[in-house]
Amino acid sequence: MNDHLASLSLLLTPEGRALLDVVRDTDPADELAVATRLRREHPAELVSAALGQARLRQRAVAKFGAADAGRMFFTPNGVEQSTRASVATYRAQRMRELGIGSVADLCCGIGGDAIALARAGIRVLAVDRDPATAAAARANTEGLGLADLVEVREADVTEVDTSGYDAVFVDPARRGGRGRIFDPEAYSPPLSWAVEAARKAPHAALKIAPGIPHEAIPDDAEAEWISDGGDVKEAVLWFGTAPGAIRATLLPGPRPLLSRGLPDPEVRPVGRYLYEPDGAVIRAHLVAEVADDLDGGLVDATIAYVTADELRPTPYATAYEITDRLPFNVKKLKALLREREVGVLTVKKRGSAVEPEELRKKVKPQGPNAATVFLTRVAGAPTMLVGRPA
Repeated sequence: MNDHLASLSLLLTPEGRALLDVVRDTDPADELAVATRLRREHPAELVSAALGQARLRQRAVAKFGAADAGRMFFTPNGVEQSTRASVATYRAQRMRELGIGSVADLCCGIGGDAIALARAGIRVLAVDRDPATAAAARANTEGLGLADLVEVREADVTEVDTSGYDAVFVDPARRGGRGRIFDPEAYSPPLSWAVEAARKAPHAALKIAPGIPHEAIPDDAEAEWISDGGDVKEAVLWFGTAPGAIRATLLPGPRPLLSRGLPDPEVRPVGRYLYEPDGAVIRAHLVAEVADDLDGGLVDATIAYVTADELRPTPYATAYEITDRLPFNVKKLKALLREREVGVLTVKKRGSAVEPEELRKKVKPQGPNAATVFLTRVAGAPTMLVGRPA
């Protein structure tokens, strides 16, 4: 029995569950004192397991919300690699709208996607080969009252028969002993295996890293990049939907932006407004669609900043009013900020090697006002654009 499975087995006992309630809100700084006190009445292994689980639950609140995280069981990798609940809920709803009633969730982890699918009324076979991870998934679906819709199976996903399911969902492991894995063929299982599994099902969704090269996307897949609150969370390859389609979906919403196959926008002089596209829009290569909607152009052929003369509302980019344009020069920027009494400085960069924190130290902003400076290139030249949110 591995360490994580042994710890989980202890925590699933009545004594373990009671102890989890006791240590639920323990501050990490107080762990040693709490552990010393509790070990007078409980086995040391159980106390360590409970405090470790409490720490994981606290980390999981950002992904699952306090109510669910406080009832779920996690492994360290499970917290790190699980899908954020808002993203899983969106994907489950999309599957529901496709008429999908059953899903084989392969590489289910601690059950984040299985939970969202079950809550959407979809029957799920959740499979993971790691004993502790599968046990956590089982405990989570049971603890959240979803066991009737979710069967958790400890198995190698490559040996599971998925023929009886409306869809396959695969979330391959993209982390190894040395951190993130960027080669899709080094995923576990490899992306090529997941694509073949997807092609055998009526519908499928494969979760992949958002940095995947577009040329690696199969021709018969729809590619979707998803951001949540402005942060890019993942990319998904859909099968059985719209082959060749590209979309960016922004959460909350959802706010989908579909590719219209537009050519790259033209470069034009910096106008009154600068638009910073959402990361999912950039990853999906849909900056041209945003520029077209804004009647704008690019500040540089290689930079994903859109400039326009008019302010138009768009959910796909954040607008800034540009007040100053300077060639890159720290002394001139420092003088300008001093003149404007800028003490709150936001530094953004795209196409610049300068680190925002280093620049902030050099200009030493002081004063009651706020500004945003963009370190970028304009028509090939290193440039500083100063402005404020529009």
